[in-house]
Parts: sequence; C-alpha cells; structure tokens
Amino acid sequence: MFYREAGDFNTSYAEDQQTFPIKFDRYRYYVVLFIAIFVVPFIINDYWANSFLLPFLIYAIAAIGLNILVGYCGQVSLGTGGFMAVGAYACYKLMTAMPDVSMFIHVLLAGLITAAVGVLFGLPSLRIKGFYLAVATLAAQFFLVWLFNRVPWFYNYSASGQINAPERDTFGILITGPNTEAWATYMFCLIFTIASALVARNLTRGSVGRKWMAIRDMDIAAEIIGVNPLRAKLTAFAVSSFFIGISGALFFSIYLGAVEVGEVFGITKSFLVLFMIIIGGLGSIFGSFAGAAFLVLLPVLLKIVGVDWLGWPTDIVAHLQLVIVGGLIVVFLIAEPHGLAQLWRVAKEKLRLWPFPH
Repeated sequence: MFYREAGDFNTSYAEDQQTFPIKFDRYRYYVVLFIAIFVVPFIINDYWANSFLLPFLIYAIAAIGLNILVGYCGQVSLGTGGFMAVGAYACYKLMTAMPDVSMFIHVLLAGLITAAVGVLFGLPSLRIKGFYLAVATLAAQFFLVWLFNRVPWFYNYSASGQINAPERDTFGILITGPNTEAWATYMFCLIFTIASALVARNLTRGSVGRKWMAIRDMDIAAEIIGVNPLRAKLTAFAVSSFFIGISGALFFSIYLGAVEVGEVFGITKSFLVLFMIIIGGLGSIFGSFAGAAFLVLLPVLLKIVGVDWLGWPTDIVAHLQLVIVGGLIVVFLIAEPHGLAQLWRVAKEKLRLWPFPH
C-alpha cells in the first residue's frame, strides 16, 4: 500500500526524465547512500572490508563496464581480465613514475589508458560479431597476460615479475600499502563506485545508450535510421574498458597491493565478471551490483555455514560454490535471462498492486 506512484506529479521534462521518478525509490536510494557513506565507515573492520566490501565495490565497477558492452551494446567480450590487468599495470607505472600525483588522478589515467587499449581491440567488432567476436576478445585476454608477463618494463624489471603498490596517501590519509585503515580504502573505492554508477546510468538513459541498444537489437536497422555503427561500437568499447580499467587499478593498488598477472587477471577473472552480469541481469546497472554482491558474498556465506558451522572440508565447500554458480547460470539463462534485476522489477510491480489480485 505504501509503494505507489499515485500522487507523484511531474511538472517539467527534467522531473519526468530523472533517474528515479517515484519518490519512494528516490528516498530508498538516498537511505542506502547515507548508510554507505556515514554509517559503514564507522563500523567497518578489516575482515568485512577485505572479504566483502572492497571486492564488491571493485567488481561492481567491472560488472558495470562489461554490462555496457555486452548488455547494452550486444558485443560479447571475454577479455575482462586482460583489460583489468591493463588498468592495474598502468596504475603501477603511473604510481612509480609520478609519486607526487594524487591517487585519484592515477586511477582515472589508468582508466583512460585502458579505454584506448579497449578501442584498439574493439576494432574487430566492426567486421565480426557473436561467437567470432568472443574469440577475438579471448585472444586479447591471452595476449595481454602474455605481454605483461614477458616484457620486464611493465613490472620495472623486478626479479619476481610481481608488481607491488607503493605507499600513497590522499589528503594525508594512507590508502595504499600495508598500513592502511579499512575505512579509508573503503571510502576511496566507494567514491569511484558511486561516480561510475551515476555516469553509466546517465549514459545508458541518454542518446548514447539508445544508440548502443539499437546496435544490440538490430545493427542493420540501426544503421538505416542513422546510427553510426563505427562510433557506437567503439564508444561502447571505450566506456566499458574505462570502467574495467578503473576496477583493475583499484583491485591492484587498494585491495591486493601486490599482483602476479597470470594468477590474478587470468581467464578465470573474465568469466567471473561475465557470470556476475548474467546472474545480475544483462542491460541493467542495478543487475551489475546485484550480480557482484551475490558472487562476492556467496563464498563468504558458504565458508561460514559449511566450514564454520557444519564442519565440512574446505575443498567440498569450494566445489559446492562452483556447482551453485553453474546451476544458477543455467537456470537464469533458461528461466529468467534478465537475472536478479528482473526478479527485483517483478517484485516491485507486485508490491504496487498488493493486496489486489494480479
């Protein structure tokens, strides 16, 4: 009875086109943002920061980026791990070359460098699509990992081949290195996550997003009505790679602190982010958050329930996680291709009409 749009009257085009036209939705997101910004930093600890909050925020950015490319523009990509590696190594080179520059600038520049690389590897999308494009991006994944492994300049000629994030501070607060505070790293990632979600939401609701969706639905018809496929596809690759590069830079510098490219940014990482948007919902910003939260929280819950409460062996719990994820992907692809985001939309529609019959 309390979730109704009746009585929400718009008196301008700006109000009609706002992101959350229903007041209840708007206030709900304000409450979530208030808790995330003004409550969580005061109660956060290292365990929850490292096991859930930081990976959730970082993977959410990567899922938003991949969802723009796959869900909104319809260009299949299996190179997410490689593009995250580009962001991580670009951030590392910038941090070591310009130690006095703010980390905000380093992360943004790493995103821009990744966007340029994404456009380069997005050029085959002008000639191929579907399975063949997936294979081309998969080749980009393997090539980028090989490049960062084989060219010593990228890891500053380190004997181990590993890159380590040096200590850097922002406004006098350490956010990289071994002596960071959980609330500081959380707030740094939260700023980028909120900004990425707002930018992506506005892009997908504007003319750029409509061009992407026209290309996704039928590229030939889109070209006939005036959509430039070259510009639409390359902008999708650029924007997607920008967000993925930011997530890779944060994953290396803030979350892990040290990276071995083959172990961290391999093909498994590409499939993990792809599974996030499949389970969360293709073509949905909220779905990117839902999928990231689900796949980050699932191993934590399985460890608490399976290992700590029931006493199951760790390897059994790890295999159970794979079974659950695989089963859910099959179920969602068959029964609900739009994922958790569609289930959330259906639940809201039912709540609007409750308690009346449907």
